[in-house]
Amino acid sequence: MRPTPQLLRAVGGAVQRQKSISFIGLGRMGSEMAYNLFSQTHVQTHGTTRFVVCDARETTSAAFAHNFTTQFPGAHIEIAHTPAEAVLASTTVVTMLPSSPHVRNVYAEEDGIIPALQSLTPEAISSTLCIDSTTLDVEVARGVAADVEGTGASMVDAPVSGGVSGAKAGTLSFLVGGRRNAYNLAYPFLTHMGQRVIYCGDSGAGLVAKICNNLILGVQQIAVAEAMLLGQKLGLDPKVLASVINSATGACWSSSVNNPVPGALTDKSPPCERDYDGGFATSLMLKDMGLATDLAGAVGSPLPMGQLAEKVYADVVSEDPELANKDFSSVYRYLRSAYPKK
Repeated sequence: MRPTPQLLRAVGGAVQRQKSISFIGLGRMGSEMAYNLFSQTHVQTHGTTRFVVCDARETTSAAFAHNFTTQFPGAHIEIAHTPAEAVLASTTVVTMLPSSPHVRNVYAEEDGIIPALQSLTPEAISSTLCIDSTTLDVEVARGVAADVEGTGASMVDAPVSGGVSGAKAGTLSFLVGGRRNAYNLAYPFLTHMGQRVIYCGDSGAGLVAKICNNLILGVQQIAVAEAMLLGQKLGLDPKVLASVINSATGACWSSSVNNPVPGALTDKSPPCERDYDGGFATSLMLKDMGLATDLAGAVGSPLPMGQLAEKVYADVVSEDPELANKDFSSVYRYLRSAYPKK
């Protein structure tokens, strides 16, 4: 890769690069994570750290930078136009992307992270840490990590649990896979964005843990929707039913935090209170269920409930496309409309 003038400007000096953090991917989760990482680092380092943001939509990067400097006047934040510029500007790079193809593009394509790393000195490469919090195919993640490590840099997969609300509150759980020394390097950055950091094992292990967790979550959310619908059809007040579930053996996050019925939780404001906006998109849950069924097929593990749940989310997205970008608890709205009261 031949560095462009923009890339060369982004590199700056070695000292400046050591004091810089880049964040690539400012979607619903990424923007909240970047804000917490940057704000806590800014305070901790007394304003000496430089921050770099990069998103496929430059207007998103510009809006984030404007909002951050409004909250923290004097903060040093710049916009990278490509992932290559982001890694040339910083020794620590966090990526939070939608899925496997996006990770391949950001890391491996021209103007991506890996070609940019190959243009650096051995010393600069060895000081670089990549943290990928995308939920993606395990083998793709392992391949990207091997290519990054092949340059001499370090990398961990660090998918998250906790949703948009957890990202905003800084209460995420990070499930980390990679070499132990890379985990140790990543740990202090992850603690600025979450409450729990769990080392799961070698490269890809964090993703395996996340996919298994989301398999449970996806099935649970449908079961909660079914139960809430059934209870109401039989005359139960949704507040009463939610209270019973949340204090009995059916208690789960999908009911106690992400309950799909407006008004069922009097002390919380789940996405259903905002017409299912602002949560974990149904299309992303469908992607995660697909990752689980693909992994199960590859190793011969039975997944009867997971396969049924995947089909339900696929039906939601195909039959009511508006719900694809709504929180996945909108499966309740789909079931209510798909099976009307006779």
